[in-house]
Amino acid sequence: MSDDIDRAAVLNRVKRAQGQLGGVLRMIEEGRELEAVLGQMKAVSRALDRAGLAMVAAEWRAGADVGDVTPERIDRLERLFLSVT
Repeated sequence: MSDDIDRAAVLNRVKRAQGQLGGVLRMIEEGRELEAVLGQMKAVSRALDRAGLAMVAAEWRAGADVGDVTPERIDRLERLFLSVT
């Protein structure tokens, strides 16, 4: 990744998702209701999706800052974006 600030933001998002996943594990171990478990699983998935999008955005900004807007780079970033949406 390009920037320490972007890296810190992504790490925070992933750590939050890690905490949520720990909660999912506890809920399953405790035999919590399916709806509650699935709701938390969806939250984990969304958090990871957002982290992925933040990474793609950081990469996009890094290229734009240095004028790297080649068709190949745009295609690569588009593929990455679509893989996390």
